[in-house]
Amino acid sequence: MNLDDSPYQGYLYAYPHKTAYRALDPRPLLTDVWAGEQQNSLFGYVHLPFCEMRCGFCNLFTRANPPAEQVTAYLSQLRRQATAVRASLAPDASFSRLAIGGGTPTYLTAPELEELFGIVGEAFGAGPVPLSVETSPATATPDRLAVLAAHHTTRVSIGVQSFVEAEARAAGRPQRLTEVVAALDAIRAARIPVLNVDLIYGIDGQTAASWQHSLDEALRRRPEELYLYPLYVRPLTGLGRRAHGRADWDRQRQELYRQAVVVLTDAGYVQHSMRQFRRTGAPEPDGPDYCCQDDGMVGLGCGARSYTTELHYSFDYAVSVTEVRAVIDDYLSRPADDFRYAEIGFHLDAVEQRRRWLLKSLLRADGIDANAYLTRFGTTHHDDFPQLSVLVDRGWLDDGRVRLTADGLAHSDAIGPWLVSGQVRAAMGAYVLR
Repeated sequence: MNLDDSPYQGYLYAYPHKTAYRALDPRPLLTDVWAGEQQNSLFGYVHLPFCEMRCGFCNLFTRANPPAEQVTAYLSQLRRQATAVRASLAPDASFSRLAIGGGTPTYLTAPELEELFGIVGEAFGAGPVPLSVETSPATATPDRLAVLAAHHTTRVSIGVQSFVEAEARAAGRPQRLTEVVAALDAIRAARIPVLNVDLIYGIDGQTAASWQHSLDEALRRRPEELYLYPLYVRPLTGLGRRAHGRADWDRQRQELYRQAVVVLTDAGYVQHSMRQFRRTGAPEPDGPDYCCQDDGMVGLGCGARSYTTELHYSFDYAVSVTEVRAVIDDYLSRPADDFRYAEIGFHLDAVEQRRRWLLKSLLRADGIDANAYLTRFGTTHHDDFPQLSVLVDRGWLDDGRVRLTADGLAHSDAIGPWLVSGQVRAAMGAYVLR
């Protein structure tokens, strides 16, 4: 792929993307999948695929307003899966990071959250490791947050998106500003160490002044982290089903992004990627080290991924309302024995393992640890990826091919897809999104 043709409609939060996964035949036993893996610093993730609304920009695996009996059934099935998955790991397997996402985990009531944390403790242990939980303005209520705090949640991430009600509606996220403010106040009152606020730029009708207003309102709460996301219009989402967008959208997006970098840097935030900004002096995760390039991830729940060195696996993936419901129904109907196997996934050969390592490093502000790459693979990233010289010539990568420049970070969403292998791109292109 030519770098100028690289799409600006997504970001590489995982490699390879789930649309490159295929049915595994035969299905491998998880005990075999994990047998040769280092299991002393794992990431544990639980997916709760329910929300109070489906935002117009959202292509995550989630269902809005499920019936109460389905939530009850989901928690019961999650416990059965957790038992099977834990039995597939080494007896001394330990976790250095935990996260509960979705969906919106705090869609659950406070008693249901208590049940969820019981499952998390049984699956991943109850040790004092960093734990992040997603929430929303409508569900960040004091009773729910009290449960999170009681179970030693160290980070809460809330998708505010915009402090301008008209912009939130334009992004397919109708919400009242009073509800947003109440949620932020409740999170602070719960004394959870790290608050992350998500904001979106590139919304129809958004201006430099209104974007500045959202940045200022977020900074007034002094969140420990801010994540900034451009508004992408993806297939089968609410925004994707109606006409949306402007001819000058990409130019304006770049202007708003660069405006935010200046504002947040001046406010004492350090940029860690195109999206992540962290306040200087904010509490650091206090627990064992975890390296996403090398250490494995164990996912629980319908929609969760798991990563080993050679296999990434999950359940089926869908975006449309009817297909998401069908996948959840299938998950709930599974016998417990099914959870002993990996069903849908992607095998990473030596070349793909190198590429994933490169991508997970290059798109971070710290860049590539050349010595760690050499130790891990016995080769240099310069030799393995000579195409990086193109980024140097553009001024997007430093001369040592180690770290993206400021312009390079700004173009991360072009660089990521450009570096996707032909094999993965072909698999993604052949996938029929449902």
